[in-house]
Order: sequence, then structure tokens, then C-alpha cells
Amino acid sequence: MTTDADFIVVGAGSAGCIAAAELARRGCGRVLLLEAGPSDGHPLVKIPFGLAWLMGSKRDWRFKSAPQKGLGGRQLNVHRGRMLGGSGAINSMVWFRGRRDDFDGWNVPGWAWRDVEPAFEAVEEKLQPKQMTGVHPLVEALSGLLGGNTNAAPTPEYETAGAFRFNMRNGRRWSAADAFMRPAQDAHDLKVRTGSEVDRIEFADGRANRVVLIDGTKLTASKGVILSAGSIGSPAILMRSGVGPAAHLQEMGISVTHASDEVGENLHDHPAAGLHYVGPESGYGLTLSQLPAWMLAPFRYLFTRKGRFASPTVEGGAFFNARGEAGEPDVQCHFIPFMMDWKGSRFTTGSGYFADVCVCRPKSRGRLRLTSADPNVSPDIDLGLFNDPDDVETLLAGLKRLRALMSTAAFGKHRAPEAFPGPEVSSDEALRQHIKNHGATAYHPVGTLRMGDGTAPVTPRLSVAGVSGLWVADASVMPAVTSANTNAPSMMIGYRAAEFISEDAG
Repeated sequence: MTTDADFIVVGAGSAGCIAAAELARRGCGRVLLLEAGPSDGHPLVKIPFGLAWLMGSKRDWRFKSAPQKGLGGRQLNVHRGRMLGGSGAINSMVWFRGRRDDFDGWNVPGWAWRDVEPAFEAVEEKLQPKQMTGVHPLVEALSGLLGGNTNAAPTPEYETAGAFRFNMRNGRRWSAADAFMRPAQDAHDLKVRTGSEVDRIEFADGRANRVVLIDGTKLTASKGVILSAGSIGSPAILMRSGVGPAAHLQEMGISVTHASDEVGENLHDHPAAGLHYVGPESGYGLTLSQLPAWMLAPFRYLFTRKGRFASPTVEGGAFFNARGEAGEPDVQCHFIPFMMDWKGSRFTTGSGYFADVCVCRPKSRGRLRLTSADPNVSPDIDLGLFNDPDDVETLLAGLKRLRALMSTAAFGKHRAPEAFPGPEVSSDEALRQHIKNHGATAYHPVGTLRMGDGTAPVTPRLSVAGVSGLWVADASVMPAVTSANTNAPSMMIGYRAAEFISEDAG
């Protein structure tokens, strides 16, 4: 069966839902939004605490990284959402635009802060992200962590701490699928198709005109195709379509449509490492004394939308300069007032809390390559963690300052001692080994189809260089990751994509 549309958007994640909805709202024609996974109708998707079960489930692509040299050969989970809402349906819903100079630093025409700010405002008008209320007392205490801080949500612009902002509404997840996709389905010419995993894109005379699903179904697009499958999916689909490094495509047995050496390059993420604290009466956890509260939690959430199940786990945190210098923040802390295991189990007994440090602007870069032309085979995902030693040193300094900040925080009766790696792990070399053995990422992969001029695979107006009728709208186009969580910038990119495409091809 062949289904026709003017535009086909591949991937119903945070950017794809907005790109598709905005194209339909702007009257650009018939828009078909494809999603490889199922609906987001599962109750755990809407319950903020449900992400504890969703990550690693069938609604997650469950990618694994290549063995990371900087981590002693360890492989990492690369969680990516596989349902309507994409990664925005399994994430912790933290909302940060990033720093203003993140966008100025991209040095891409049309993407300076003054260019992107209106798009952020338009997205936030519908998302209405708000600072979380009802946070754990530990998180309430964070607002005094850095001195001179108010109770407002932290910002990466300067040293701040406290409860974060989230895209939740009435205690429920409020994703781009909720705020943009569904209203456009009702009011405009937007069709959505789930269970539709894309193999590749076909071209006619250098123009993208058809999408091929893994079951062989071919869907035609009269005006073009928008790739919104994320920093892992979009470059993989593009390479299977014959757009990428010529030698690599030939090695995979793929005919070259357009040679583009940088497709799949520039992959990076926020590297992170953390500290675990354990003690009675500290954070949420599986203890005998907390058993009644856990038993009542589902009912409290059902009737009031409050309590433990209303928590997205990451309730707050901080931005600070790792070395304590009078400079801009270069690390972000995510604070989780829940007992977290460090031995490999998802759940564990005990009461505690966890705080990590992420490098805001990592220098290390990796790359993505296909391992097969078969779309059912996962690509080779080399995050390149700690390829640049400066990232290790920034993280090391950040851990040392985080430990000092946690020791002086006004946690009162909720204070707990550091249990892992433990205060005895204090020398620089011991902490470097901790980073190597236990460091991970913040699940913010970006950059594999960077936008720019010259050799960049994607132009500043988000069209794929060297072909026509094909655009990219997701975090893969970021030349460099923003200085905080990437969900909000991804939505901004989806909105900007619709602006460009409606002007250029609508």
C-alpha cells in the first residue's frame, strides 16, 4: 500500500511532533508523521515517576554504545524513546533553553540567540514549563547552596541551584505530542502513523520523494521529507539512503547518492559522574519505615496528582564553575532525592540521594557508523567519551567541588553520609579512576548531522546538503551541545524547521 502526503516527517519525538504540527498549522499541505514505536497511551508515560520503568523497556530503542576507550572499554546504555513523544516521553522533563552564548557560539547564520529566542517563546507558550512544587525537603535546601540564590529555578547563565523547571501539567508529563501534535491532528491536515519504522529514503533526480519502511511499504512525499529520528536514527537512515561517507557506504554495500564525509561525525554527549549518599530519614527509598508511604503513593497520585509518583526523579540541581573560579558555570548537577543503586541493579533497598556532575561544554567527539545496511541491526555508536582529557579534568574538579557543596548544604535531619565512592576516594588519581569506572552520560546525544556551511552535512536552513527535498529537524543538527538538558533546544529546532521549510518549500 502506498500512502501519499505533501510532507513526510520521520520520527514523532520532541522535534518531529512540533515540525509536523507547525507545517500543518501553517497550511503547507498534507503532513504525514511516522513513528517507529507505539502510541504514548501507556499510563506510565504520563506518570512522571513512570520513567523508572520506561527506560530500558520496549518503548526505548535500547541502544548500546561502542566500548569506550575513556571508560576502560565499558559500553553504555544510550536510552532513546521509541513511541509518540520520542525521548520526550521517557525523559525527566527537565526544561532548560541553554546559555545564550551556546547559540551565538554555534556561529551559524540564523541561529544566534536573537534568532532562536522567539522560537523558544513560541514553544513555551504551549508547553508552559514551570518550576516543580512539592519537591523533597532535600531539594528545597538546594536554593541556598551557592549563596545569594533565590527560590527561582536555576539557570546556566550563572551559578545557581534549586528546583528545576519541567514540562509537566497537572502532575502529568506534557510532551510535544500533547502540546503540538494532538491539537494539529484535530485542527489541521496532520496524519499520524505509529508502528512505521523507516529503512531509507529514495530519491528521483537527486530529490527525496519516497520513504521506504522496513516492511517494504513505500510512502510518497510530493514536497519533501523531514528527518526527525534523532542523533542516532537520522544519520543511520541517511546513510542507508546513500548519503554519507562514500567509502563507508560502499563497504556496507550501499550505493552512493551523495558523498558527505561528515555524516555521523561530531557525535557527543554530556559526560557525567556522581556521588551516592545513604542514611536513614534522608531521601526516598525502599525501607520498612517508608513502606506505608509507598503503598499510598499510587492512590495519592491518582486523586491529587502529588507525592512520589509525581516526581520525575531529577527534581533539582545546580550550575557552577567546577574549579570555584569567578567564571561562568561549566558543570551542571542533577540532584535525585531517591536511593539509587551503584552496583548494577535498577532498584535497591535503603534511603538516600544522588548528585552528579555533567560537563556543560564537552570537547570530546565520537562518531556514528553503520554496522550493516540492515535497518534491524543497531549502528556503531561511539560517543567518544573523554577522548579529550580536558573533559576528565573538568569533571574531576566538578566532583571535588560538588562534594564540598554537599557537605555544607542545609539538609538538616535529611543529611546522609557519602556511601559511594566514599570519602576515602579523595585523591585526584582515585577520582579519575572513579570517573573511568562509573562515568556515563546525561543521555543527551547530539551533533551527528551538524548544520553549518562548507562541509557540514546540513545547511543553516536545515536542508541536507547535496540533495533536495530533504531536511533534518532534531538534536543531530547541533554543532555543539547546549549547556544543559537538550529537550527544550530540540523542540526549538523543530519549530525553526517548520519556519524554514514553510518558507522554502511550503
